[in-house]
Amino acid sequence: MQILLREDVHNVGKKGDIVTVSDGYARNLLLPRGKALLATPGVQHQAVAMRAAGAKRDAATKAEAMALGEQLTASPIVVPAKAGNEGRLFGSIGVVDIAKAIATARGISIDRKVLVLDEPIKAVGTHFVEARLHTDVKVRLELLVQAK
Repeated sequence: MQILLREDVHNVGKKGDIVTVSDGYARNLLLPRGKALLATPGVQHQAVAMRAAGAKRDAATKAEAMALGEQLTASPIVVPAKAGNEGRLFGSIGVVDIAKAIATARGISIDRKVLVLDEPIKAVGTHFVEARLHTDVKVRLELLVQAK
């Protein structure tokens, strides 16, 4: 069955795409929840308009993400933490702590979900964290963990 997606559906397509899915998936999940419409000729014209609006919106959010990335990478972000004599931290620094440090240092509120940290930081020094601000914009933040 051919349908027009009204919103992004994981592993199916993006908003405005006309895709072919099984009849049961369309009838039982996508159509009742309002995530899709049957792809009639009139609806296909709507698809063109939806894709154009989506591309315009995506370009604007990508530009905002690039500007935010430049602000975040301008200089290292200082993260104060309690540490012992050998440079080991008492506890660890996670993405929540990094987001708070960014808000304090730069005045920028950033969601912790965009920060990618393989494992918590447990030592004083310079560390790098990836921030996925947009699907096409990923920046590498430099953190300077200092003992209080």
